[in-house]
Amino acid sequence: MAETFSFPTDKYVLIGKVAKAHGIKGELKLISFSGELESLSRCKTLTLIFDTDRISPVFNVLQSRIGKKEVLVRLEGVNDRNLAETLAGCGVLALKNDLPELAEDEFYLHELEGITVATENGEIIGRVKAFFNNGSQDILVVKNEKDEFLIPLIPGMIVHRTIDKLTIAPPPGLLDINAGNDA
Repeated sequence: MAETFSFPTDKYVLIGKVAKAHGIKGELKLISFSGELESLSRCKTLTLIFDTDRISPVFNVLQSRIGKKEVLVRLEGVNDRNLAETLAGCGVLALKNDLPELAEDEFYLHELEGITVATENGEIIGRVKAFFNNGSQDILVVKNEKDEFLIPLIPGMIVHRTIDKLTIAPPPGLLDINAGNDA
């Protein structure tokens, strides 16, 4: 589900995770949190964050290729399997300044963190606390004081977005299922 690392969110965005080492020359298998392998494979530099929240220096990406469900990368300075294995489980960070510009109607998921989510009829559901990709679509984790809702970002779900509020059109029963209530 949603990974938790502590890093300066004004500078970085968490875009993936090192799954494991690959081969004997230090390649790494990276999982993309966006579900779009191309977003990871286009990166020229990457920064890793360890489970201790220690941030690595910037690594230059020497080689990158898309696998079946992951991206295989070679990082400058990671030349053998032993070193690559020590990086398994690390989060993959990208500098926000390095992210490509988006069209006016597009957004990055990290831009939704912390904003209020409401239904079309004005019911406040909570705030976006995290997001993840389940392999089929992106999912927003929305929490209020007592409940957590998993909101799939499917076509038609978001009807309006401002800098501090997201208005959604959930299908009947979605919020009841997520809250654990019987409909």
